[in-house]
Amino acid sequence: MDLGIKGRSAIVCGSSKGLGLACATALADAGVEVLLNGRSPEPLAAAAKTLSDRIGWPVASVAADVTTEAGRAALLAACPEPDILINNAAGPAPGLFEDWGEDEWHAALQANMVAPLQLIRATIPAMRRRGWGRILNITSSAVKSPVAMLGLSTGARLGLTGAVASLAREAACDGVTINNLLPGYFDTDRLAGVFAAQARRQNVSPDELRARAEAGNPTRRVGRPEEFGAACAFLASTHAGFINGQNLLMDGGAFPGVF
Repeated sequence: MDLGIKGRSAIVCGSSKGLGLACATALADAGVEVLLNGRSPEPLAAAAKTLSDRIGWPVASVAADVTTEAGRAALLAACPEPDILINNAAGPAPGLFEDWGEDEWHAALQANMVAPLQLIRATIPAMRRRGWGRILNITSSAVKSPVAMLGLSTGARLGLTGAVASLAREAACDGVTINNLLPGYFDTDRLAGVFAAQARRQNVSPDELRARAEAGNPTRRVGRPEEFGAACAFLASTHAGFINGQNLLMDGGAFPGVF
């Protein structure tokens, strides 16, 4: 399917690996000029080279921490008016509620709520003036179905979900849509870290926890990042203009509800 976004520009945050890179790859395959981002220069440069070799033209990247004002400024200097914005940031480390003080909550909110909102604030006016734009926030399935030890991440991402809900309805008349992608268990470094933290608490191996997760999922597996990237690219396409203000849960059917 021609997604109708060839020649568009996109900022993809947290795209040196994992789900962010999968989204950037799918967008680049559709002809989008993507700007990669990550905090660590070496993995980011490697991702940019791999993607450049794949599509046959140079892929730009900016090594910056978008949870900081300086990091966001660097990203926006490289791509001031993107047509597509993919907000993505690693969640806080798993832990116990009683261990989280004010500093931990502030850090979680800054990374997973405030920083995405500031990037939206900086980019959405130009999208609305041009009459077209796509904003996608990668959050978590925990927004719908809480996961043990991920309270910091869940709280911050729920805040982002609520904050963009009304904005999505305001901006749609100008051709700009805002949606959230809620990944369940995907085969990424983040998932490995979650299993490792839970394994220490339960005195079992991470492999055993992964096997349990796979057995308990209707698909009997975890997700592949390229599946997530494909969904992201479609929501960023011209065909998804009537999908707005939604939370797309991608968990293989693990959530045991109707809505």
